[in-house]
Amino acid sequence: MPIKIPDNLPAAETLMDENIFVMFEKRAYRQDIRPLQIVILNLMPVKTVTETQILRLLGNTPLQVDIVLVHSNQHISKNTSQEHLRKFYRTFDDIKDQKFDGMVITGAPIEHLEFGEVDYWNELKEIMDWAKKNIFSTMYLCWAAQAGLYHHCGIPKYSLDSKLFGVFSHRVVNKKSQLMRGFDDLFYVPHSRYTEVRREDIEKVNDLEILAESDEAGVYVVSRKDGKQIFVTGHAEYDSLTLKEEYERDLEKGLDINIPRNYFPDDDPNQEPVVKWRGHAHLLFMNWLNYYVYQETPFDLREIGE
Repeated sequence: MPIKIPDNLPAAETLMDENIFVMFEKRAYRQDIRPLQIVILNLMPVKTVTETQILRLLGNTPLQVDIVLVHSNQHISKNTSQEHLRKFYRTFDDIKDQKFDGMVITGAPIEHLEFGEVDYWNELKEIMDWAKKNIFSTMYLCWAAQAGLYHHCGIPKYSLDSKLFGVFSHRVVNKKSQLMRGFDDLFYVPHSRYTEVRREDIEKVNDLEILAESDEAGVYVVSRKDGKQIFVTGHAEYDSLTLKEEYERDLEKGLDINIPRNYFPDDDPNQEPVVKWRGHAHLLFMNWLNYYVYQETPFDLREIGE
């Protein structure tokens, strides 16, 4: 089944060009089916890019998925037009009286700030608390994973000596986890961050379990044992050229940045990057939607949180 998206969303053309099965609202309304209701809280500056990345992965499943795009009401976006936000996005106030099957909270390039210094931190805390009673399962990505682990479990983030930047090998720690079902013994994930969470802190919280990690990149996937919260520290959703664009952007800013590791053939930025993570990315989101949302969520959304 397809992902259902608003008519005229810019991501639609890209997704259809990539042979991702999408369905526009007019056609979806004629189907007699109870689709999954998924919220995407998009915290990234260029929201149109992140929309496409997440929708690409949510759309590659046999389930029909209705998407609601949400942005922070306490942060003025400088990289996404207000027209786009008005047309395709809602705020938390618009949805807080509803319940949803699942939620994805994206990362944000604000690792240099302490959590309390983020201008929408209070709003994000309210959303994360609301999600516990109104969302059946929430997936936190990258910075949002660190924010969620800190807010819900008191787990701190730590600054790295240099940016963790590149594509790194990972292994499954809990092979019985449904989220890891079908994963290879070794799989690859892009990372791009200056901070980390640590295994020893996570192991102190009895309700958390580490599902996947990397010798180089550290903890990758952490889950509540009931699957209601999934914390993913990397960027499985990245496009093939995302790291290249970040590298060139940092060079233009005059930052001390290394070539992303294990990304360009022979570490030559003049060559096209080799994508090693696409299959894993689709599997991660498909497993989450199927085993943690579709198979478990009540048919009547009003029962969530009861």
